[in-house]
Amino acid sequence: MSAEAADPAAVPRRRSRPRIDLRRLGRVALLGPVPRDRLPDAIGHVADAHRAHHPDADLGTLHRAYVLAESSHRGQMRKSGEPYITHPLAVTLILAELGAETTTLTASLLHDTVEDTEVTLDQVREQFGEEVCYLVDGVTKLEKVDYGAAAEPETFRKMLVATGNDVRVMSIKLADRLHNMRTLTVMRPEKQARIAKVTRDVLIPLAERLGVQALKTELEDLVFAILNPEEYEDTRALIAEVTGESDPLAPIADSVRATLREAGISAEVLIRPRHFVSVHRVRRKRGELRPTDFGRLLVLVGEDADCYAVLGELHTCFTPVISEFKDFIAAPKFNLYQSLHTAVVGPEGAVAEVLIRTHRMHKVAEAGVVALGNPYAHDPTAAQQAEPSDERADPTRPGWLSRLLDWQESATDPDTFWTTLRADLAQDREITVFGTDGRMLGLPAGASCVDAAYAQHGERAHTCIGARVNGRLATLSTVLSDGDTVQLLLAQDTASGPSPEWLDHARTPAARIAITGWLSAHPDAPGPETQGADGADGRTESAADGPQPTAPARTRSGGRAANVVVDGPENLTRLAGCCTPVPPDEVVGIVVRGGAVTVHRQECPAVARMREIGRASVSARWRDEDGGRDTAACRVTLVAESFGRPRLLADLTEAIATADAAIVSATVEPPSEQRVRHTYTLQLPDAAGLPALMRAMREVAGVYDVSRAQHPAATG
Repeated sequence: MSAEAADPAAVPRRRSRPRIDLRRLGRVALLGPVPRDRLPDAIGHVADAHRAHHPDADLGTLHRAYVLAESSHRGQMRKSGEPYITHPLAVTLILAELGAETTTLTASLLHDTVEDTEVTLDQVREQFGEEVCYLVDGVTKLEKVDYGAAAEPETFRKMLVATGNDVRVMSIKLADRLHNMRTLTVMRPEKQARIAKVTRDVLIPLAERLGVQALKTELEDLVFAILNPEEYEDTRALIAEVTGESDPLAPIADSVRATLREAGISAEVLIRPRHFVSVHRVRRKRGELRPTDFGRLLVLVGEDADCYAVLGELHTCFTPVISEFKDFIAAPKFNLYQSLHTAVVGPEGAVAEVLIRTHRMHKVAEAGVVALGNPYAHDPTAAQQAEPSDERADPTRPGWLSRLLDWQESATDPDTFWTTLRADLAQDREITVFGTDGRMLGLPAGASCVDAAYAQHGERAHTCIGARVNGRLATLSTVLSDGDTVQLLLAQDTASGPSPEWLDHARTPAARIAITGWLSAHPDAPGPETQGADGADGRTESAADGPQPTAPARTRSGGRAANVVVDGPENLTRLAGCCTPVPPDEVVGIVVRGGAVTVHRQECPAVARMREIGRASVSARWRDEDGGRDTAACRVTLVAESFGRPRLLADLTEAIATADAAIVSATVEPPSEQRVRHTYTLQLPDAAGLPALMRAMREVAGVYDVSRAQHPAATG
């Protein structure tokens, strides 16, 4: 329903189904008891709407609930002058049209009885059961909370807790707010503005997260009319101009129908008018509206596969606007929404946006969690086996809602929670990223690896030391893009925690609240260890600075030099300091000035460079001893790449010592984006122990790579 509800005479009605006459329903409600063998006429519309979604529904409970609500509210009037019973009837009709199940409708009819009449919760429980009683109690508690600015943080916290226990409480609340907004013009202007602002800041974002687009769009239009009257009037005038004209989308819709019919695809093609706020947003985005911007084509099919068949036909028979294509079927939005979005160029160059979805997807897109029927009827086994972040694992507790509840428990200060959450609710969740296990994470645009860490690991993310994005190492500050794959690297040391700098990169409440909470609880904790903390110039050294090659040895052809056998005349043979080869590396000799031979690992970049400038190469191999294994001592240079944290240097040193290796020298380079590079020249008692040493160093918390040094080699 669009914002003309605030002024019914403003523009022609743009919906094919007329609104129920609530005043007439109120008069019928006052006629008193009716025969028990039929429903009162006043609730007949609710019954019809309910049966349309649930043909086998038992309407007896609704009948009894209506009788109790009507009798208890009898004599009460709304500020609009209507009998009060018109309000619970209207709220229930809204939910019935969305497909709510019988329990929700029963509670909706009774949602104001405990607050505004002599009916007690015990009476509701006795007549309608514990479930209906629970829902009525949840809505009643929300009604008791003041919506004033000073009370907003605690108001929302209470709303959140009620919603978290059962989303049907919030469904009733949203329908309740929608009907109140429809009749808000009877209030003073300042009160209208206050209620509209709370609706904008809290209830509309919650409707979006619950996927109830039908409620969300009408609430947006009603708020728009109150808070932005001039822009609303401009938009209303634009829509009024095109309402009586021929729709420019009609010929494109006809072409689409013909195309799909020829392809043998059974589909329903509809023209879906944009609501007021949507038209306003498109106008702001493009500056000038095209004739086709006042609506979109909606193609409804039977199966998921048919959606892609339709897409293929459209992109084959029309010119597609590729930048407009989005696949929310393969990657559903966090609020259950699924659809294919595209745009095509129709006859005479007109561009039409197209939504493609199944009938089931359309129902969920309009009604969200309300369309899922009885939320307690889902398969509990499947829900238990689903991952916590699976947004569709449990209709009564979608993943985003679980996270909200976790945040409100972590944020002991209501104002902090409220400020952070309002910022989150104001953001559009535009990107989906994937964990290495394939799990989808819904994040706001601009989210970083810090946000992904807390979304996937909760408080375990305190120990995060880095990330890989699409297989490449990345800093925690890296901003993620839609479709990225993220692997978070966690330290084994559970005592480590985040640094204050993480707050600069956190966009989600989950991250900000968790980081702030940890820092508050650990005011004296040191931040992540930085490179060079022990040295004035960022370097720590032991013995000689830099890699130390083994001493050169004299040999004849086929003789020994550091256990290497080379082919060629008598010469000096030495191991290259740039790649420090050790058995069982595959090696090659390079003849340098003076006839000496430098032995390199085969993959050493210096080998290719020297060959390019004309240096001759000779074959080289390790001395065959003990079945090819060398048991002689060797010297090797290793580079450890890591993220800074406390005790990193001590733990690396301990790992090296445990492998019986002696540190000849060690260098720690200056910090760079929280990453640390340690270079060690080590003396090993047995070259065969090198793989185990490198493995031990990689297992140190914070270390993400250990490699053999590749220092620039002289070409002389």
